[in-house]
Amino acid sequence: MKKTQYRRSRRLKITALAVILLAAALLLSVRISEVTVTGNERYTKEELTQILFPDQWSRNSLFCFFRDHLQEHVQIPFVEDYEIVFQGPGKVEVIVYEKSVVGYVSYMSSYMYFDKDGIIVESANEALPGVPLVTGLKFGQIVLYQKLPLEKEETFRQILNLTQILSIFELKVDRIQYGSYGDITLYLKEIEVLLGSGGNMNDKISELNDMLPHLEGRKGILHLEDYDEMEIRAGYTFEPKS
Repeated sequence: MKKTQYRRSRRLKITALAVILLAAALLLSVRISEVTVTGNERYTKEELTQILFPDQWSRNSLFCFFRDHLQEHVQIPFVEDYEIVFQGPGKVEVIVYEKSVVGYVSYMSSYMYFDKDGIIVESANEALPGVPLVTGLKFGQIVLYQKLPLEKEETFRQILNLTQILSIFELKVDRIQYGSYGDITLYLKEIEVLLGSGGNMNDKISELNDMLPHLEGRKGILHLEDYDEMEIRAGYTFEPKS
């Protein structure tokens, strides 16, 4: 009787082990074959797929699941975090949460990017397309994840106000120059836009947005220093360059 029970118990253990091994083999054989990416602007789907799934192991569904839940996420420049959502055995969606950057300054051979609150969120060796370089500022030592240390707090408020207005109108400028007397100049390809010291900024950017299609392909200086939509005489002039 005992011998029969022993054999039966042994068969059950062998069967259970075989089932476990079979299940593990099946899980290890399931590969991620379809990847969708949402929330990405700085990177293409192909670039993010290569970063997150660079080899065969990373495309294994089981390995990917445990890596995503138990290990630190891959650090990707200009990306705050990401989620990997399994939509099936071989299908995942990557949801990307990018860092919000509104401008950058040049500092010690690097580009330091700041967000809408003035916090330095990223350091890079290359300029990021679509984000303006801000020049003419005076600041102290820059530390990553801390506020941009400008000498004048008012200047910083002007920067954030201007970058937010540009964002509202979806205007992409190459550079924002701050003069020693607080005057602001925008550079858009071959066009210089003189905005003055910061008054009526919303009206000036609105007018610039309306004028840009008419200035396509031209070179010159657009004077908006004294522009005021409420004053007929306080308009604008365009000074062409050869």
